[in-house]
Amino acid sequence: MHTAIRRAGEQGLLCEEDVVALPMDVGYRGPTACAAAGITYRQLDYWARTGLVGPSVQQEGGNPPLYDSRDVLLLKVVKRLLDTGISLQQIRPAVDHLRYRGTADLAQVTLMSDGVSVYECTSPDEVVDLMQGGQGVFGIALGRVWRELEGALDEVPGEELGGSLSPRTRPADELARRRRERKTG
Repeated sequence: MHTAIRRAGEQGLLCEEDVVALPMDVGYRGPTACAAAGITYRQLDYWARTGLVGPSVQQEGGNPPLYDSRDVLLLKVVKRLLDTGISLQQIRPAVDHLRYRGTADLAQVTLMSDGVSVYECTSPDEVVDLMQGGQGVFGIALGRVWRELEGALDEVPGEELGGSLSPRTRPADELARRRRERKTG
């Protein structure tokens, strides 16, 4: 087992090191954040209402708040943890802790769990220590989730935090494209 963990660490499967920064100047509406994170709108709404993960970008002029890239990353992490059977009660402290980590630090984190508690590991050695103590059943490398999210966010429409539709994204469908053309044309 130690050899497998060492190899995983060497291959960057446990703690990512060369992760490109997600765009922080783009915000995403609720349905778009759902699509990128792989969750339902019902989950998104519940998590926002209960304060687990909500939109962090407040817009001016009565426009709805937007989810930034970091919010969408946290949504995706919550989804992954739920998929492995961790309850929201155990997920909440992990998300609260991750919320205050620096954006660059998140890519270095691997979340490990024994099915009850969630542990943060920032190096392959910490993963080995956790496993030697009889803990840890599975791990989620946030750097890997980060990379998946990069691809997902390239596929969905976003809004520049100044308010206009981001030029790096396209409308999700033909109707959205026509509405956008009407507003700008």
